[in-house]
Amino acid sequence: MTPTTDTAAEATARPINLADVLEAMADALPDRAAVHTGDRVWTFAEVDERSTRLANHLVGLGIQPGEHVAVHSTNRIEWVDALYGCLKARAVPININYKYLRDELAYLYGNADCVAAIVAPEHVAAVAELDLPTLRHTIVLGEEYDAALAASSPERKVTGRSADDHYVLYTGGTTGYPKGVVWRNEDLIRAALNAARYGAPLDSIEQLVAEASATENPMVLLACGPMMHGGSQWILGNAHVAGQTVALYTEPHFDAAKILDLVEKAKVVSLTFLGDAMGRPVAEAILAEPDRWDLSSLAAVSNGAAPLSDGVREEIRRALPGRFILDSYGSSESGAAGSRMDDGTDGGQSAPRFTVTDQVEVFDADFKPCPVGVDGMLGRSGPVPLGYYKDPVKTAATFKEIDGVRWAIPGDFARREEDGSVTVLGRGSVCINTGGEKVHPEEVEAVLLRHDDIFDAVVVGTPHERWGQQVTALVQRREGSTLTEDDVREHCRALISNYKVPKTILFIDEVPRTPVSKVDYPASAALAAQLLG
Repeated sequence: MTPTTDTAAEATARPINLADVLEAMADALPDRAAVHTGDRVWTFAEVDERSTRLANHLVGLGIQPGEHVAVHSTNRIEWVDALYGCLKARAVPININYKYLRDELAYLYGNADCVAAIVAPEHVAAVAELDLPTLRHTIVLGEEYDAALAASSPERKVTGRSADDHYVLYTGGTTGYPKGVVWRNEDLIRAALNAARYGAPLDSIEQLVAEASATENPMVLLACGPMMHGGSQWILGNAHVAGQTVALYTEPHFDAAKILDLVEKAKVVSLTFLGDAMGRPVAEAILAEPDRWDLSSLAAVSNGAAPLSDGVREEIRRALPGRFILDSYGSSESGAAGSRMDDGTDGGQSAPRFTVTDQVEVFDADFKPCPVGVDGMLGRSGPVPLGYYKDPVKTAATFKEIDGVRWAIPGDFARREEDGSVTVLGRGSVCINTGGEKVHPEEVEAVLLRHDDIFDAVVVGTPHERWGQQVTALVQRREGSTLTEDDVREHCRALISNYKVPKTILFIDEVPRTPVSKVDYPASAALAAQLLG
């Protein structure tokens, strides 16, 4: 029996998979810019070929569908190769925080069961020190990597990809060591990578290609942050799902002037910050040299990961008059769950209040919807992750079935407003958000307590003009100790990443604790505020 046209189309339709998005865009728009790294523009066809060659190399090494491949590097075009190449091979790219030290890396590589690693040269020694029985292959970026790609076929050989193929994002979250959030490809695209299309219905990849082909002047979105963070991966994904271009910042360290150089060169339309830590230096650079850059292409500033403070928001308005500030709310577990367009006409109110869809709800402790004006926990339904990798306990705590509907409830306090919008009140835990990096106090406390001269310690977040919050330690020295602040910092720097090292150390007589001997975080935060004046 000959299938009907509709049935035949369904049989050949591409799965809603990020690798298939790239391939479809490369087939339809081969010469359109996909990635602009400042020194080079990479077309969709070029990115597709590079990632296809990498996929074939991975398959040639014996990487099986569903296996995990670490990507351990700062931003560079090879990060994009790796993201798509792994997905093309039906493997799973694992984002490695290159700021991590030995113990942190050992946990992440081990927890993720990485069988291969794509590693920048400066991190090879750190990986070599780890005892990783599952790691079968290390591919070093540079000559070795380039030779592997050159020797690999540019033909698309991998078959069997599906909308169910996994994407895993490791997030620091609010509960200590990072957890791998496991998404189906289709759910990720619908929940997190559809914002550049303003959440429009997504029926097929063929529909995405038709829309992109009809757009004569695609936007350029700038990913300021590192690709090891989900936010930057998702900016890239959002751009490519809509057939747009991503400008990828490839300097090893954040530099406001170099960010603005890239904005000018790539003609960026939307610049995304991760809170004050990026927003303030960029605004101050423009204000210091207002005629240095041609920023006429820039229409909007987006912000996510950490809120912009009132002061920084006003600086951005002075530096970039007439631009919109688009605030977004989301998490690794929920995708893009809310947004807010700030055009400066709201009287300067910068409360994190977002417009949300009917997939977002605020629940009370019994998982019943909260009335308007009552604080509760934010939840998101619809396309949500499958859970946390190898952690059924935390999965059950975060992903709940309520009245037959599955919800992600990642731990944010929120309040429903009269107009249906939602005000996000903050993490429901003691997680510290410092410049977009999440720091769990217990991890830092454990490091502090490894010092022989520290009897007790508590770590809290205190306000910081640039970073939003800074890591502050309240330390109780052992009797007779002459331990100094520098001693404490030196001890921490040897054991944890620099952004987790306390910026301020306050020596106290006794750590505040509850009657059952648990650290009293509210009392500790109040004491820190008092001591800091």
